[in-house]
Amino acid sequence: MLGATKSVILMTLTISSSLFTISEQYSNCSPINPMNITNCKKLITLGAEFGWNIHSNNQIDILFSIKISGDHRAKWLAWGVNPGPHRPKMVGTRAIIGISQPNGTLAVRKYNITSDTRLGCRLQPSQDFDDVIVKTMKGDVLADKYMSIFATLILPPDPAAYNISKLNHLWQVGFEADDVHLEPKMHSTALQNVDSTETLNLNSGRGISIGHRRHHLRKVHGILNIVGWGTLLPLGVIIARYYRRYPFHCQKWYVLHVSCQIVGYSLGTAGWAIGLWLGRASRHYSFPTHRILAMFIFAFTTLQMLALRLKPTPSDDYRKYWDMYHHFLGYALLAAISVNIFNGIAILKPDKTWLWAYIGVLSVFAVIALGMEIFTWGKFIFTSRKNRQAPTATAAVSADNNAEAPQASQGPGPPSEGPQANKTRIAN
Repeated sequence: MLGATKSVILMTLTISSSLFTISEQYSNCSPINPMNITNCKKLITLGAEFGWNIHSNNQIDILFSIKISGDHRAKWLAWGVNPGPHRPKMVGTRAIIGISQPNGTLAVRKYNITSDTRLGCRLQPSQDFDDVIVKTMKGDVLADKYMSIFATLILPPDPAAYNISKLNHLWQVGFEADDVHLEPKMHSTALQNVDSTETLNLNSGRGISIGHRRHHLRKVHGILNIVGWGTLLPLGVIIARYYRRYPFHCQKWYVLHVSCQIVGYSLGTAGWAIGLWLGRASRHYSFPTHRILAMFIFAFTTLQMLALRLKPTPSDDYRKYWDMYHHFLGYALLAAISVNIFNGIAILKPDKTWLWAYIGVLSVFAVIALGMEIFTWGKFIFTSRKNRQAPTATAAVSADNNAEAPQASQGPGPPSEGPQANKTRIAN
């Protein structure tokens, strides 16, 4: 069993590494680049991209872009700086917001984000900021592919508040706005919107934030659960159903089944524990459906794993009822796991590769299970017909033998002489 478990672990690490590779994202500068920005990076949320040029310790050019599509077109986009030295937050941000106009252009204005904005008050354009000077402020849209805003910023000579080696910046996207009064409406409160903050070193291009750390932990949480709960557990079920006795018999089916379940349970439990920590550390949002399903999955999967030690022996009278419960609960867990993984992907809103990768995994399992079921039932029907025909053929052969037996006993005499004639001869 140890060798099989090592093989499963190796396969798991291979899948995980490929998923991590998929998760890595790189970016060139946006096609909208009138200021010849050379330093560009893909931000961790909202599919946003940020570029910059440094002219001096307090003067920078910035370019902020988002991708758009016809069925999911943003109404406004925003980027801003927040004074340090504390971590970036919405209140106090000096923001540049571009609002889409009916003619397809962007109207770009400055906005001072205050505590009243958090309370839901109307956000109106500001004339100027008290500390940050904004010049050459414009926006552009490229053929329904990109929306961008760009500007030149002169930061105040206060390294504690504005330092290009530790610049607090925020970004946001919204889908409702008053394009007449240039008033952006409230954005979504999804994870990606809440985590759209970063402290960026413009010299090295490296950024860090609480949202950045949580973003990576959520990726680890998702990968562990997809590989553990969503891949290895169903694989173990397929092995147990189709390679135990019928239609195929594999002598090591139990070792492979248990290895998949143990490794899958271990990875899933690790992902579940990370999810618990993320839930406790997140004060601004809650996902009750995802949490309840996760609790159900962990509790009853743990109960299933106890079967390694507590299952009844084959000679116990109630073994068949235990088998029914074990199988039914296993299939119910697979359904709950699939629903919760899709729910988690909808919450995280990662790259579409995640969604299609998991759909691909489910499709492969569905094709395998469907093919196995068709083969199993076909083999069962064929075997049943063959077994029904075998007694009929045996009875026919027996009848023919019984019919031929008297003639065989007549010997070489005339056909009219049978057993009665022989008796007459003996009597005579």
